[in-house]
Amino acid sequence: MNHRPLLLALAVGAAALTLAACQKEPSPADAPAAGTATPSETADQFVARVNAEYKAMYPEMTSAQWLSSTYINDDSERVAAKANERWLTVLNGWITQAAAFDGQPMSEDSKRAIHLLKLMTSMPAPRDPAKLAELTRIASRMEGAYGAGKYCTDDADPASCRQLGDLEQVLARSRDYTLQLDAWQGWHSTTKPMRADYQRFVGLVNEGAKEMGFADAGQMWRSGYDMPPEQIGPETDRLWEQVKPMYEQLHCYARTKLDTTYGKDKAEVDGGLIAAHLLGNMWQQDWSNLWDQLEPYPGAGSLDITAALEKQYQTNLSAALAKAGKDANVAAQYKAQREAELRTAKQMTERAQDFYVSLGMPSLPQSYWEKTQFIKPDDRDVVCHASAWDMNMEGDVRTKMCIKPNEENFTTIYHELGHIYYDLAYNPLPPLFQGGANDGFHEAIGDTIVLAMTPKYLSSIGLVDAPTESREAVINNQMRMALSGVSFLPFGLMIDRWRWGVFDGSITADNYNKAWWDLKAKYQGVAPASTRGEEFFDPGAKYHVPGNTPYTRYFLARILQFQFYKGLCDAAGYTGPLHQCSFYGNKEAGQKFWAMLSKGASQPWQATLKEITGGDKLDAGPMIEYFSPVNEWLKQQNQGQMCGWQVPAATAAAKPAATAPAAH
Repeated sequence: MNHRPLLLALAVGAAALTLAACQKEPSPADAPAAGTATPSETADQFVARVNAEYKAMYPEMTSAQWLSSTYINDDSERVAAKANERWLTVLNGWITQAAAFDGQPMSEDSKRAIHLLKLMTSMPAPRDPAKLAELTRIASRMEGAYGAGKYCTDDADPASCRQLGDLEQVLARSRDYTLQLDAWQGWHSTTKPMRADYQRFVGLVNEGAKEMGFADAGQMWRSGYDMPPEQIGPETDRLWEQVKPMYEQLHCYARTKLDTTYGKDKAEVDGGLIAAHLLGNMWQQDWSNLWDQLEPYPGAGSLDITAALEKQYQTNLSAALAKAGKDANVAAQYKAQREAELRTAKQMTERAQDFYVSLGMPSLPQSYWEKTQFIKPDDRDVVCHASAWDMNMEGDVRTKMCIKPNEENFTTIYHELGHIYYDLAYNPLPPLFQGGANDGFHEAIGDTIVLAMTPKYLSSIGLVDAPTESREAVINNQMRMALSGVSFLPFGLMIDRWRWGVFDGSITADNYNKAWWDLKAKYQGVAPASTRGEEFFDPGAKYHVPGNTPYTRYFLARILQFQFYKGLCDAAGYTGPLHQCSFYGNKEAGQKFWAMLSKGASQPWQATLKEITGGDKLDAGPMIEYFSPVNEWLKQQNQGQMCGWQVPAATAAAKPAATAPAAH
């Protein structure tokens, strides 16, 4: 996740250039008064002034939010909320001032900059100062509550408390139905207190959006795609219809395997829905942890990346323990363990950096290695959710993770560095153009690189053995990719479908949870194993809801990454099956990629897309082409199965799939 456009609860929508070291950062007293424009100022001069003022205040905002995410306590929460309050006050002033230039002559760049200015926040704040301050407090409180959330089986015993990471491990590794259900229900119980805050939050951001001329906050979110906002829903529906048949085949296969493991009475909920706690992931968005049950051909073309990384960690641990000495006490042994964890996390990140550098991109600055949060600190609460940060646009870029030596974290690092390199590429642009061509672009950059992490690439860097060239090996590798990439698609849609309904009032506060599970049934084909009434707030169990991060970007990114990937493979001169392409080390592909990144938000995304793919339309065709081997294999495996699922009456518009066709 790119945090530069997110600043507290996604307050900021584009990055800024930074001050020279001697430039003074503004205090609240320096900020322009809301609604006050400079006399005789032209539109072009207004944009130049906003760029300069934005650039000046940006480091304060990022520093406050960094502290609130890496040192969770009342003090950091207060500092972040106040910094955000100052920022939103200034932003409201700019937006009000911008209205004075409607219809006036200005350059095309200024016209685009003013449009982007109005969309710089996904958390539009009311102009009333008291309500604005309340909004920032609620946003900070929700994010802090998520990061500090704990499920305790015994309230009197702190040792019985587990945070999200521990509970996720139960879902990932245990195959005990009861333990998995307890971990899943435990985390979802932590969000109950968030419900009232979120309801008030919705009212406040809707008020802010209406003051800016939008019908509600959801319409405002949908206005950032260089097309009429009413077209975003149909456009994403069109893309979903392209990929839905492939998802249904994967769902059918997974459900059949889970029936075998747990029994149909436990694995399924009425109508063929999969029990939510059995898919190896807290939100059912990534099924990679079910590999032990879903591997098509055991051992074929084995790519046990996690085992290789764990071996690397053990090597580092042995070296650290040897350095500590055989007579080291418990404290010294623990210190050695922490050193090994940090060393392994940095080695994983160095490997990811190497891919980008191989394309001709610059090495990360030394400050990155000094200031990044690589592992979870043992002395405080932090937000472990992976994110990429640009602190000042003078090279102070960082990532924030709690890295563990496993495949999921390894690929996440490649993803996060995609954000960082996008930041660095559009550094020279004016601040208001410092952002992705659209928000899906930012999320797709690193994932494009992940697609190029083919078995041959992983073998070339010594992480896995030389790959086996066989059909079985291809199917296994594709299945691993599908369990993360294809399984995600409906989840990428349903979160914002829920929030759009909440924002426009079609989902009322007394129906939050029911609507959430109706949409999960409709799109994902999953359901809770037990009743989830309105005393729960299950949407809050996903970071991006209390964090107020629009989610359609992630769905679009899944589509875009395959379009980017195919475009870069073409640039590298590759002509074989798409899924076997890696452009690692190819400077021609790298040059084309960097040129695209350097455009930032300075032009409509359609033009930027055309430069790298040759077309200006979103298209799931490259994704379907990539997964064609495993998709055909799934159809064969599902032959004769009753695929698809029944949905609750509230979502009956989503028709269940038909019986899987016979293989040809």
